[in-house]
Amino acid sequence: MKVITKALLGAGALALSAGVASAQDGVSACLITKTDTNPFFVKMKEGAEAKAAELGVTLKSYAGKIDGDHESQVAAVEACVADGAKGILITASDTKAIVDSVKAARDAGVLVIALDTPLDPIDAADATFATDNFQAGLLIGQWAKATLGDAAANAKIAMLDLAISQPSVDVLRDQGFLTGFGIDTVDINKWGDETDPRIVGNEVTAGNEEGGLKAMEALLAKDPDINVVYTINEPSAAGAFEALKAAGKEGVLIVSVDGGCPGVADVKDGVIGATSQQYPLLMASLGIEAIAKFAADGTKPAPTEGKAFFDTGVALITDKPVEGVESIDTTKGTELCWG
Repeated sequence: MKVITKALLGAGALALSAGVASAQDGVSACLITKTDTNPFFVKMKEGAEAKAAELGVTLKSYAGKIDGDHESQVAAVEACVADGAKGILITASDTKAIVDSVKAARDAGVLVIALDTPLDPIDAADATFATDNFQAGLLIGQWAKATLGDAAANAKIAMLDLAISQPSVDVLRDQGFLTGFGIDTVDINKWGDETDPRIVGNEVTAGNEEGGLKAMEALLAKDPDINVVYTINEPSAAGAFEALKAAGKEGVLIVSVDGGCPGVADVKDGVIGATSQQYPLLMASLGIEAIAKFAADGTKPAPTEGKAFFDTGVALITDKPVEGVESIDTTKGTELCWG
């Protein structure tokens, strides 16, 4: 955690804009995010802009209209290649469908780094800087199971996922949670094929509050006795909570992933029981550093030892720690949060 803290404190946040700084030696880069409204991607953009300004890299930023807007991301990749970018940082909305566009960019000599969401296959990008999303899910699954104790054997679980296309981040978090909870994932490379009777069902949220509310309403209609809710991220968790509150449901255990400041506040307030915190600013700043290094001498970034990606860290945040699951409290989580 010391490395993460130092990196977060050392990178300042700049005003959001399409391009920053004047480039030294003509190095340019692109950042392509799923949206420009989710606080996670806002902070990612801030990290990229700050590091680009520091290193004298010209940065252009693009985003989909909504999470899942694959077409806008394809157009952005093509624009970056046409503009002569040396590198592209991308959080892909559709991790399979983007592969052909990424291959074309790499064939043109552009370094492509996936941020947060590994491509499918992961080696379709030159490198991936990300949270270990399976570990993030595993932690909240272990915490939920330990918190319930013997009642976990009869839990009724709502799974609030991201998108029908099942991007890798969606699958990894979902399957990590189920593994941590002790549920057979059947095919760990996809969600929704589980047969455990404790799972009420899967609904998609598009990663936002409205989607979380509608998904929760749909699953409550299926089984009003749901007592555990897995959510892909904290905005969808906030929506799920509103649906539960409107239905008069109290004491439902909600877990999530992100670690943004609003999400950490929701943990402190008891809206979310526990969340896994990730570090988007660090992902983006390291990505810009890698592009600058590649432009200087052709060096490509190496993954963390023993993993297929560079692991930027994850920590479980809860004010109700359980034995056997390492965590930090909301006071520490607030020091490290973003958004």
